Amino acid sequence: MKLYEIEFPLENLNLEEVESALLEIGASSITFLDGGDEPVLEPKAGEVRLWSDTLVRALFEESQDPARNMEHLATRLGPHITAFARIRPVAECVWERAWLADWKSMRFGRRLWVCPTAADAPEDPRAVVVRLDPGLAFGTGTHPTTALCLRMLDALPLSGASVIDYGCGSGILGIAALKLGAARVTAVDLDPQALIATRENAIRNGVSSRIETQAVPAALQAADCVVANILAGPLVELAPLLTDACRPKGDLLLSGLLKTQAYAVKAAYSSAFDMVQVIVRDDWCCIHARRAA
Repeated sequence: MKLYEIEFPLENLNLEEVESALLEIGASSITFLDGGDEPVLEPKAGEVRLWSDTLVRALFEESQDPARNMEHLATRLGPHITAFARIRPVAECVWERAWLADWKSMRFGRRLWVCPTAADAPEDPRAVVVRLDPGLAFGTGTHPTTALCLRMLDALPLSGASVIDYGCGSGILGIAALKLGAARVTAVDLDPQALIATRENAIRNGVSSRIETQAVPAALQAADCVVANILAGPLVELAPLLTDACRPKGDLLLSGLLKTQAYAVKAAYSSAFDMVQVIVRDDWCCIHARRAA
């Protein structure tokens, strides 16, 4: 299928009106992009926070006339759209697979590996291998927060342990825990696509009988290890729930936060946990804490 895109600056236009106008003319997708270099690190739950210089990019099938679409947008959003909009063809590509060409097997800690499904097994005889191809859910090990959690899981004594993976995404952390010897995992996420991806990846790795998926809100039984790779704000808000989910002397791994946010997150858990260590990669960190007896 051949496609083209229309791109223009959002400026002072109303976000909902722009989306409505693009959907009316049959946009296949609508993306908002940073037109400059202004990070938006952590919007609140339900908040749509955009950049001061935001670009709108909409994708259309070739059969939809670009000139007619531009005329409609000018009528709905203002004639200035035609002066700033760019129309470009989009090269044909299997998008969901394209970026995998450069994704290689990666090691975390001493023995844990995350490998693409089609990749050769590592030569290391001690290797514990998680096979994963990304779908719609986040989590392949390439992001520093996921990498830090995998490294910490590799260092924990997980043999026979029960684990909660809160905010499971692709299920990579829970599956890794099972491969490292955990007895069972409860994987929790508010995104139904994440739960589907977790179940599919568990089947691919031969651990589906030992993993249970739950939607939020979840009824959690206390586990020996709780890992939550989400965001700093939710980690603070979820402190009572995640504390109750961790057994006395159990391990807690918190990630998805910047180094500058570590103090606030640690403070939210300090009354019930002893802080073991904080490990860092780039601007991100992972907190390892242990529940007080």
